Parts: sequence; structure tokens; C-alpha cells
Amino acid sequence: MPRYRLTIEYDGMPYVGWQRQDNGPSVQGAIEAAILSLTGETVSIRGAGRTDSGVHALGQVAHADLSRPWKEHVLRNALNAHLALAGERVAILDAAAVPDDFDARFSAVRRHYLYRIISRRAPLALEARRAWLVMKPLDHEVMHAAGQVLVGKHDFSTFRAAQCQANSPVRTIDRLDVTRSGERIEIRVSAQSFLHNQIRSFAGTLKLAGEGKWSVGDVRAALEAKDRRACGPVAPPDGLYFVGVDY
Repeated sequence: MPRYRLTIEYDGMPYVGWQRQDNGPSVQGAIEAAILSLTGETVSIRGAGRTDSGVHALGQVAHADLSRPWKEHVLRNALNAHLALAGERVAILDAAAVPDDFDARFSAVRRHYLYRIISRRAPLALEARRAWLVMKPLDHEVMHAAGQVLVGKHDFSTFRAAQCQANSPVRTIDRLDVTRSGERIEIRVSAQSFLHNQIRSFAGTLKLAGEGKWSVGDVRAALEAKDRRACGPVAPPDGLYFVGVDY
């Protein structure tokens, strides 16, 4: 059976998350329904990462096994047509034939996420549910300095959700950069893998540093506590984007 890698963009707002669930529509379910409508095949796709409800993607990756070969551009365009007919907020950016041993999840060597904050007093009109609105001034340079405490291999128990199913809280953060352009602040984080709610926990903690409520030392102390109660508030899903995957 030929295997295809799908690169996917989606608006997470209408969905309960990436993973197929019984309590509402999912991105995975939307794509599987489009494949069924196109090919008549019931296929289970595997994604590179499981995003939560309200989290967006610019470059999620999944793989699908189909019963016959397709021209890559034909498959992409046909799936997009079926997604559009169903009213889904999902787009297939690319479809590429890959070897049978390619696995969207287990072949990944690095995942990249973006968290977007808009720091201003006025409410969001165009970017509502696309960024976290913070009405207090934020010092992005302090946020960046505090973020460097989190780079490297650590026990991230403080920054994992209570319901996280990972076997170990130890992860290696390869990069964490905080930049600013006008009122827009971006937190970019890269690692091979992440814990549940890890980046949103980072964002909420770094926001405290940007407000001047926490110092770099406070962030270090929270990390070293290895205790969820030491974490800052978890940032909302609105500002989180799954940017891409390296293989």
C-alpha cells in the first residue's frame, strides 16, 4: 500500500484537538472523512503531534496508507476539495509519496512550535482566538533571558499537565527564543518531543517574567522545584501553533 506524507494547516478553534475523540469534531477525523469520501477507504492516519482544542497548525504532518498510487498534486487537491465541501477549517499543503518505513510521529527528529502574544490595551478584532491578548506591558528581553533557563535537558515536572501520559518528565529543549515586533511577541520553541501543555506552561510563566512579577531566578526555581504547583498560569490555547517537523 503506498504511503503518503501530508503536511497540514488548520484552525484549531472548531475542533476538540488533533486526535479523534467521541466528544466532538477533530482534525484527524476531518481528514479521515475526506479520505473516505475521496477513495471509499476507511483509513487511520497518524500525526506528528497531538494538539489540544483551540491549538492551530501551520505545518502538522501525518501519514496515510492508501490502496493505490496517486499523483501527489492530485491527491492534495482532491482532499482539499472534499475538506472544503465539508466546511472544514483544514488545508492539505502538500502530499508526498514516502517509503513504507516513514512514520509521521516516530521518524520525527525535531518539532517546532510558536506561541503568539499581542501586548496592547485594545481588544483583538482580526486576531481574536489567534493570539493571547495581554493588556499589561511585557519586556520581551526579560522573557527571552528567563527562557534560556529552560533550554537543555531537564526534568520538566513543573511544566507538564497533571494528565500528561508521558513515561518521563525529562525532555531536551533545543531552542527557546522570544522576539518582538511592535505589539506582537513570539515565543519559538524546538525539541524532539514535548510534554502535555509544556509550551503553554512555558508561555504563562514567561509572561510573569515579562510583567516584572518573576525574575530569571524565579523561573529557575520553578524548574528546579519539579512540582506542578510552582508553575505560572497556563497560557490559553489561542496563541499556540504547531509550526513544523524535521525528519
